[in-house]
Amino acid sequence: MRFIGNKELITPEIKDLLDKKGLLNKELKLFDAFCGTGAVADFLKDSFNLVINDVLKWCVVYTKGRITVDDCKFEKLGFDPFEFLNSNNRVKKGFFYKNYSLGGSERMYFSPKNACRVDYFRQSIEDWKTSHLINEYEYSFLLASLIESISYVSNTAGVYGAFLKHWDPRAKKPIVFQRVESKKSKYLGIEFYNEKIEDIIDKVECDILYLDPPYTQNQYGTQYHLLETLVLNDSPNISPVTGSRSTTPMRSDWSKDYKSHILFDEIVSKTKAKYIIFSYSVDGFISKSFIEASLKRYGKPDSYMCKKISYNKYKNFKSRGKKDHFEYLFFIEKKTKDEVYYESPLNYIGSKAKMICEIKKYLPHNINTFIDAFGGGFNVGINSDSSHIIYNDLNHFVKDLVESFKINDTYQYLLYLRRVIKKYNLVAKNSDSYLKVRDYYNSLPFEKRDPKLLYAVILYGFNQQIRFNGDHDFNNPVGMRWFNDKVLEKMISFSRVIKEKFVLFESNDYRKLLDKIDSNSFVYMDPPYRFTTGSYNDGKRGFKGWGFEAEKKMFEFANILNEKSIRFMISYVMEHKGKNNDELKNWIENNNYRLIYINQIPSIQRKEVLIVNYNENGNTTFCNKEQVSERWLVSRPVDCTYSN
Repeated sequence: MRFIGNKELITPEIKDLLDKKGLLNKELKLFDAFCGTGAVADFLKDSFNLVINDVLKWCVVYTKGRITVDDCKFEKLGFDPFEFLNSNNRVKKGFFYKNYSLGGSERMYFSPKNACRVDYFRQSIEDWKTSHLINEYEYSFLLASLIESISYVSNTAGVYGAFLKHWDPRAKKPIVFQRVESKKSKYLGIEFYNEKIEDIIDKVECDILYLDPPYTQNQYGTQYHLLETLVLNDSPNISPVTGSRSTTPMRSDWSKDYKSHILFDEIVSKTKAKYIIFSYSVDGFISKSFIEASLKRYGKPDSYMCKKISYNKYKNFKSRGKKDHFEYLFFIEKKTKDEVYYESPLNYIGSKAKMICEIKKYLPHNINTFIDAFGGGFNVGINSDSSHIIYNDLNHFVKDLVESFKINDTYQYLLYLRRVIKKYNLVAKNSDSYLKVRDYYNSLPFEKRDPKLLYAVILYGFNQQIRFNGDHDFNNPVGMRWFNDKVLEKMISFSRVIKEKFVLFESNDYRKLLDKIDSNSFVYMDPPYRFTTGSYNDGKRGFKGWGFEAEKKMFEFANILNEKSIRFMISYVMEHKGKNNDELKNWIENNNYRLIYINQIPSIQRKEVLIVNYNENGNTTFCNKEQVSERWLVSRPVDCTYSN
């Protein structure tokens, strides 16, 4: 049968990929999450144990019928159902006759005679099941065959969203009950679901996840409503024009721009599969660059693969005449959960986004409350495994920005950004449009300055940096960047994770956090660096600067934590451009803290260090010199891959 997005033509490519990855015939379990008409599952049924799912019931039944045909002997029935049904001319004026033919309505999906035969076929299959003359697989096989049979006589353009207003010659032919096509081989194990994938992805045990979601605004529930009614056999209330059942339960968010991006991130993140194969059209909502960014976040860097496949798709009057259609085939081997790091969508000066792998090596594992005292872009705190996190930043604009990703629905946030970008015609390097939106933001009273609007402005500013003047007006000049797919991927993954975590937001001097810190807390400090200058620590932007006195107060605060046996980590710079921070070095030596030199990281010139007050196991607090076995520690090499 004709089916939108059918993968019959690229199944050899998928199997070849699995073969080259050494995954065939190893008793692995493959989860076909959007099975459709079962093209991929049927083709691979002799190589994998299968898990089949689709939000449409008819798709699950159709696929089940194709795959399990070898088990359909009809021994209890005692005769060949195909020969029996085709050997008589019996009819039934049932639901299809009354609602989908001119026999009982004005709808022209089928000729009246064919509609009567469809009703008869459907009732016969149901009677055999009710009488226990056919088993579950035989029932699915017959229903799949009925779906196949009506596709040859339906008066439609290939889908069932509407009927033709004239009779197609094939619709005048008498219907023949014929077997659904199936690969002639035995299947291995098989399981079935009829759910939205986002509702079951973290429950399904599998080794390989195959994703073939909708990629345009076409709602499959609308286009194939008639087949859903045929399988369910429930005589539903239908719409007056097309005769469609309610499609609300079948509606998929994969057929919506941005919602498909959000779902893709969630599915790839939460699947239990070790390997992911993803087929997607070049015409889809999700761009190749977004898919690549997302898959590389969750997949091992060397495992990522993308193959471009050209083939002729089913064409309707809208797509007829267009050039070749391309399908992308992606593959990754997933990282372990501990290897996945998330990045802030804010391009914050001094960001630790590229250092997370190094920093996490030295974080204790048994942290109850993680306190990110100088939160900034929140790159470290978001990657903490703690059950509770306190985010703090003195700059309330930054705090509100980070918090906005938690408290706002991500889809609505993205739609808001799209509206602002469209309203002001924001594009890279367009100073006029940029200044209009920046001036509008600055014209608002502080209490009415929406962080979402600020983020839209930031996206088109110089290097997407956050910079205010002494009056707290945003004053970053126009830039060459824009809301591209890599930023979109960061925003979506970051927003999902921050919503899943328990995070409290503060905007205070970090020293006022003491009453929230107990012995089960861990304090991470990433203050401005005295030897480097950014727009947030020069003291000229309406916020406190960072100099020697500020650094000294941080030393005192850390000592108080140490006296209370509270573990801490400080990210800092020991030397920069030939200058050495002797005060920092002396403070570390006098208090017997551990100094950890971070491995050189690509694209970062400053020489970062970590200062901690606990041993390598993360358990013992250094209170006096007798507890110190080794004062200086140079970090070991580690296999880290940094995002660009």
